[in-house]
Amino acid sequence: MTETTTPGHSRRLTKAHKLSIAGVATLGAAALAFSLVPAQAGEETGTTISAAPVAWTQAVNGAQTKTVQTHLGTQQAVATKAAKADADAKAKAAAAAKKARETKTAASRSAVRTPVFANNLDGWIKEALFIMKREGIPGTYAGIHKNVMRESSGNPRAINNWDINAQNGIPSKGLLQVIQPTFAAYHVKGTKFDLYDPVANIVAACNYAADRYGSMDNVNSAY
Repeated sequence: MTETTTPGHSRRLTKAHKLSIAGVATLGAAALAFSLVPAQAGEETGTTISAAPVAWTQAVNGAQTKTVQTHLGTQQAVATKAAKADADAKAKAAAAAKKARETKTAASRSAVRTPVFANNLDGWIKEALFIMKREGIPGTYAGIHKNVMRESSGNPRAINNWDINAQNGIPSKGLLQVIQPTFAAYHVKGTKFDLYDPVANIVAACNYAADRYGSMDNVNSAY
């Protein structure tokens, strides 16, 4: 059935037309709302969706940072230990070098302090006096020399085979004619343990004379 309208008059809308128009309007409003609201919602949704990757990235970065820190800490500990070992080695080397220098210096000073004595009566007496001074044994050059000349005439190999000591099997020997038991009892450490050694003989005899007479200087005859 064809509906006709009169020119100049508005077309009358049926109930169906009104409902259709209302529906279209509603859809248009919804479309407009969708076109406007989803932008904001999209932003919110985008924010919500992107939160997970950000959190994951932060977690990964945190784990990597912790690993790097642990690695650096280990390296630092190793480096510190190596530095300490190197410092200790250098300190020990320096201490050893210092000790060697001190030993060398002490030896040099000792060599300087210890004079060289001639291998004759004069040198033997002087060396004996040097040792006696160190050991606190009294005596003078003159006192030793006079007794040496009386006892042995300066012969370090002199031996008495005729007096009472010789008859008892312990003859007097050396520069100051000392018997073996007396030499053993008054021998001074640092000299040879040899009754015929001139320096050892003089020092032991002077040590005995100091104990018995106060000094070799006080001996003017057989003693």
